[in-house]
Amino acid sequence: MKRLESLDALRGFDMFFIMGGSSLIAALAALFPDNTVWQWAGEQMRHAEWEGLTHHDTIFPLFLFIAGTAWPFSLARQREKGFSQKDIIYKILRRGFMLIFLGWLYNGLLDFHLDTLRLCSVLSRIGMGWMLGALIYLSVKKERTLWYIIAFILLGYWAVMAGIPSPDAPAGTDIFSKEGSIACYLDKVILGPHSYKSNYDPEGLLSTIPAVATALLGMMAGQKLKEGKESPAKKALALAVAGLGLAGLAWAWHFLFPINKALWSSSFVCATASYSLLMLAFFYYIIDVKGWKHWDKFFVVIGMNSITIYMAQRFHLLDGLQHKLFDGLIALCPDTWQQSAEEVSWIAICWLFLYLLYRNKIFLKI
Repeated sequence: MKRLESLDALRGFDMFFIMGGSSLIAALAALFPDNTVWQWAGEQMRHAEWEGLTHHDTIFPLFLFIAGTAWPFSLARQREKGFSQKDIIYKILRRGFMLIFLGWLYNGLLDFHLDTLRLCSVLSRIGMGWMLGALIYLSVKKERTLWYIIAFILLGYWAVMAGIPSPDAPAGTDIFSKEGSIACYLDKVILGPHSYKSNYDPEGLLSTIPAVATALLGMMAGQKLKEGKESPAKKALALAVAGLGLAGLAWAWHFLFPINKALWSSSFVCATASYSLLMLAFFYYIIDVKGWKHWDKFFVVIGMNSITIYMAQRFHLLDGLQHKLFDGLIALCPDTWQQSAEEVSWIAICWLFLYLLYRNKIFLKI
C-alpha cells in the first residue's frame, strides 16, 4: 500500500516548530517590537495562559491526530502481511507502552529521582491516546459506532467536568479553573509530587480521555483517505469541509466549555481537530493529489524521524556540534540578530542530522 507523503510532510511541518521554528519566529518578532504582524506571530509561538488557543497549542494535538490518521494504513499493511488479531494487538500495546517509557526517559528517569519523577508527558499522552484509540478502532467494525464513541467521549467528559467540581474548591470557584476543576484535583491528589505543577498537570489523568477522541478523529480521517469512494480531490474537499464544521462546533462549545489545552477540553478537541483536518486537506491535495512534491523534502526529512529529533534535543546530543560549527559565524552578526542566527543554526544542525539518517534509511520506528 502506497505511503502518503503528505502525512510525513505534515508531521515534519508540525515538528519543525518544536525543532526550533517557534523559537526562531519569536526571536524575529523581538526584532520588530512595533510591527503588529510580527508581534502577533510572536504571541502565537507561546501557549495560551489557560483558556484560549494559539498556534503553539495546536502542535501537540496535530501530532496525535496524524498518528491516528496513519493507523488505518498501517493496520491494512499488517493484515496484508498476514498478522493475526493477536499480533496486531501486541504491536499496539508495545508501541503505546514504548512511547510512555520514552516519556519517562524524557522526564529524567535516568536521574533516578523516582520520588519526584513526572509520570505524565507529551509522549505518554500520545502513547495512551493513540493506543486506546487504535484498540477501539480495531475492535469496532461499523463507522457509525466509532462516531458514537467519539461523541460519547466528548459529551461525557464535558458532563463530568461541568458537573463535578473540585471537592476542595471554595464556593463560587470557576469549575473550569485550576482551583475548581475535577481534572486538576485528581492530578493533585493522585499524582502528587509526580505532577508537572503542584495543582495540575497539562498531560494529566482525566484529560487523557478526550485525547483518545483526538486520535480517533485522526483515524476517521485516515479511513476516509484510504477507503472513501470519491476521487482524491473530493476526499481533500471533504476533509476541509469537516474541518470547517468542527471549527463552528468548537466556537459554539467554547461558550459552555472553554477551549483549554491543559484540560484538553471537548471544545479544544474540536478546535484542534478542525485545524488538523484543514492542514491535512491542504497537504494531501498539494502533495498527493496534485503531485507538487519538490518543496516538501525539507519537512519530509523531519517527519520521517520526528521522535528521534524530539529525544535528541532533550538529551542535548547536537548542542556541542552546533557551537563548534556556528558560534564563530554567529559572533559576526550584529548583536540584535545573534539570537535569530543561533536559532537558524540550531535548525540547520538538526535538519542535517536528520538528513544524514534519511539518506542512510535509518528511521526510529516504534
